[in-house]
Amino acid sequence: MQNSPDEMLGLLADLTGATDPKLRELARRLAGRLMLELGNRGQARPRGIGKMVELPYRADGGDLDVDASLDAIGEARAGLAVDPDRLRIRGWRKPGTAFCLLLDRSGSMGGQPLATSAVATASIASRNPDDYSVIAFGKDVVVTKSQDVPKSSERVINDVLTLRGYGTTDLAGALIAAQQQLTRSRAGRRIAILLSDCRATVDGDAIAAAAGIDELVVIAPAEDHDEATAFALKVGAVISLVNGPSEIPEVLAQALEARL
Repeated sequence: MQNSPDEMLGLLADLTGATDPKLRELARRLAGRLMLELGNRGQARPRGIGKMVELPYRADGGDLDVDASLDAIGEARAGLAVDPDRLRIRGWRKPGTAFCLLLDRSGSMGGQPLATSAVATASIASRNPDDYSVIAFGKDVVVTKSQDVPKSSERVINDVLTLRGYGTTDLAGALIAAQQQLTRSRAGRRIAILLSDCRATVDGDAIAAAAGIDELVVIAPAEDHDEATAFALKVGAVISLVNGPSEIPEVLAQALEARL
């Protein structure tokens, strides 16, 4: 991590798909913890007054709410595995922004590109774990995490790490899906973050679809950003460039600060 962070993150992402079950499970556990730690970096300063509320469980989110988690705790005492999605914590809810992260999986999704998607997911989950969604798109548009359905950050990251490159790019369909997810939120601000080179290969009006989103941020690979830059200019989106997964937290923080 100190000498070659992007190479290490890319290797770890690949190992989460290893054929050996023990190696695969170990890599997934390590990836979940490490990418959440990375995602916590570069967070925006909180704005407004927060309040203590019951929240879905996160390892770093706050103290366990024993009363709200009694059923899951009782099952654990009976020898059953604990389902983290049934646990609750007490934590601060700050006036925040709803996010929808769009992950382009139409190209290569192994190694560093896959790690970049996972770290971006961790960064968004750490900002507002109760009001965000994740959408993966290629030929098909798949909602990996719904806006209004609780799901542990580690589980979302692990789901993202199972993604692999697939076919064509339905950019318009992905933006329409993002709009649909964000309308489920009651947040005062709703931002879609598009991680893509924006090279659409499926029929559809991506510019019109982007017009239905309140605010859009585009994060494109530094080595291939011409079409993403042109698209961002057409739709009035903030655009940032990233060289590898280790840069995602700071790049995302800067892009969101420009919006927030």
